[in-house]
Amino acid sequence: MQSPDRREFEGDAGAPLPDFSAPNIDIRTVAPALGVSVNKQPDYLDYDQKGRGIVVTMFANSGVAYLLGSCFGGLYGLREGIAKSPSSRVRVQVNSILNHCGRHGSRWGNALGVVAILYSLYEGGADHFDLDSYTGPIQPAAPAFAGFMTGATFYSGAGPRAALLAGSIGLGTVGVTYAGYTALGIPYGSRGFLFF
Repeated sequence: MQSPDRREFEGDAGAPLPDFSAPNIDIRTVAPALGVSVNKQPDYLDYDQKGRGIVVTMFANSGVAYLLGSCFGGLYGLREGIAKSPSSRVRVQVNSILNHCGRHGSRWGNALGVVAILYSLYEGGADHFDLDSYTGPIQPAAPAFAGFMTGATFYSGAGPRAALLAGSIGLGTVGVTYAGYTALGIPYGSRGFLFF
């Protein structure tokens, strides 16, 4: 025999919801589970006014940079594989092309991916510490700082001269991009990828 308060249910519908009409249960304690709002204030999601976060930007930039580097490195490897094939046999040429595409595609993809990660982290750090407020008329300072530090960090193992030269090239690249965007009337950084 079944107890009178236990109800039958069919199939996989699960057990029915308990009866909350009992006088000793306060609906406000179980309200969030049932979707009943006790709070009369609306809930808002946190929104970053500066845009995407550092990690989201880093992942997006590194993914796009790795893909572009792999594609362009693979095209360069295709050219090198065709030009430097040791034999005219098709099988040897295909092997040479595959070897060169794999070697150059992975090398360029990894290098550009690392550069994108470094740039995103330096730019995010400069934004976090509000570097633009300390530079005065030099606006925007965060991309320029990120460009210099990315080049300097990427070539830091080659010595201080190479690091300084690479940092200057990074700074110059950001400067040329900024000047080009200003001349064309495009808002700087509107493309959303690295310093473009």
